Amino acid sequence: MFLDQPHTIQRLAILGATGSVGKNTLDIVARYPERFKVEVLAAGTQEVKLFALCQQFNPRFAVMNDEAAAKRLKSLCKTHSVNVEVLSGSQALCDLVVLDTVDTVVSGIVGAVGCLPTLAAVRASKKILLANKESLVLAGSLMMEAAKQSGAILMPVDSEHNALFQCWEHKCAVQGALQHSNSVHALWLTASGGPFRTTPLEILKHVTPEQACKHPKWSMGKKISVDSATLMNKALEIIEAYWLFGLPAERIKAVVHPQSIVHAMVSYKDGSTLAQCGYPDMRVPIAYGLSYPDRLETGVEHLDCLTLKSLDFEEPDHIRFPALKMVEKVLNAEGTAAIYFNAANEIAVEAFLNNKISFLTIYDVVNKTLDKMNIQPVKSIDHAIAEDQYAREIAKQVISLH
Repeated sequence: MFLDQPHTIQRLAILGATGSVGKNTLDIVARYPERFKVEVLAAGTQEVKLFALCQQFNPRFAVMNDEAAAKRLKSLCKTHSVNVEVLSGSQALCDLVVLDTVDTVVSGIVGAVGCLPTLAAVRASKKILLANKESLVLAGSLMMEAAKQSGAILMPVDSEHNALFQCWEHKCAVQGALQHSNSVHALWLTASGGPFRTTPLEILKHVTPEQACKHPKWSMGKKISVDSATLMNKALEIIEAYWLFGLPAERIKAVVHPQSIVHAMVSYKDGSTLAQCGYPDMRVPIAYGLSYPDRLETGVEHLDCLTLKSLDFEEPDHIRFPALKMVEKVLNAEGTAAIYFNAANEIAVEAFLNNKISFLTIYDVVNKTLDKMNIQPVKSIDHAIAEDQYAREIAKQVISLH
């Protein structure tokens, strides 16, 4: 596909167009209209924002997850003579990502709802820029097997996984899976430590959603900001890396790096370690995923090594951040364990953001949900989604007892 013809115009389906991944993708697209054409834009409920994007990028299709929002968007498009076909629901996404007029799918929808269209794109041999962690957390074995069968190209655009890809010894796209290198000793995922890296534990009991959402380095949505504050995001990234890179779980490690300059490192058996560095900006991994093997000007400030005062690395505090111990239990269990882990966290974070539980109770909800899990192999995507819904109900029951 585009690996051999980097200047071929790529026709894009951008799922999660109004979120941070979508916005940054469209920033790159706007810089290179000769390289990229938007065919599909999709969002959840923000029809006004999606309408503005339809005006700017003129896609053939626009999809809202919410049916009522889709009706409002259709009315806006008709009133302002914007020629776009408006659809709604997950099935519409699945139908559109497999079209011959779509080459690349940017999977930027947050949550389990992104799994079905991502899998559809994989089965249709598309190039997928993968930012939806849940696709691998819920159905990693299914996704990777489908990619292997179809020859789909998976390009990670989470900053850490994209950094690992850039540091990987064998510069090949993820066609089914990143080729395993026997020369790799370990993979290191960095974490800023979030807003509470040094906050006394006693104070953590009383932090507010507003405080948890003030990330010191990255600008993100509320849910992922809370995940960064708990380091649940790093635990989920370890699961994602486990599937993407094919290394044993004990060789995928997290390290706290407050400056967020080094995004990931690959350690090789000869004692060498390669690190990918840069100022925190999602446009870098997205542009690399879109243009690989080329590199594009992104508008991101270049790293000036002479102004760096220090690069610090710390062992994660497992008392402060128990999520990293929980994920060991999850990966050892395999099967549906990761589904319970992710679902319980989503429900707990939602409850925290709605002031129903405290910040530290997020860990307790996840732990107690894991204690109730019935582990089995993931048989199908329908099975994964059913287990996800069941895990959410368990998490809600746990919350109701607090």
